[in-house]
Amino acid sequence: MKLTEEIIREISENLDLGMRCFYHLKTGEIETIPDFTRADWFGCDTEPWQETLDKIDENWGSYFEFEKMTSHESFEIMADFAKTVDNQKLQEKLYMALNKSKPFRNFKWEIDDSGAYRQKWFDFKNQRLIEFVKTQIEEHNQQFTDE
Repeated sequence: MKLTEEIIREISENLDLGMRCFYHLKTGEIETIPDFTRADWFGCDTEPWQETLDKIDENWGSYFEFEKMTSHESFEIMADFAKTVDNQKLQEKLYMALNKSKPFRNFKWEIDDSGAYRQKWFDFKNQRLIEFVKTQIEEHNQQFTDE
């Protein structure tokens, strides 16, 4: 698999939005559909994506599906970001948010109210998501060359 930086960024953004992303191993075409098992997509009308769903189902072996991050991996990104924050007061708030119940909600609340750190968070998270996608590509390519 050889994907451009732009396509890798697009895949990482779509995964972050709760989409499923597929790479056609022969054509290099990317297909994206909602992850209908997620709470925010559950029960959603599949009709607008039916053609893509059918195409993927009919050619399942021809696609590589990019994995989404687990909640543990997403939590690690938040914790890693908190370590980089040079504002001690905000850093403490982020650590407290991560140690309470509902850490994702609490972290978002603190970040949304953090001024310039909000954009730093988005940049940090986006870079880590891109690295996550690149790792999957590298692992797939390595597996392919090992066979």
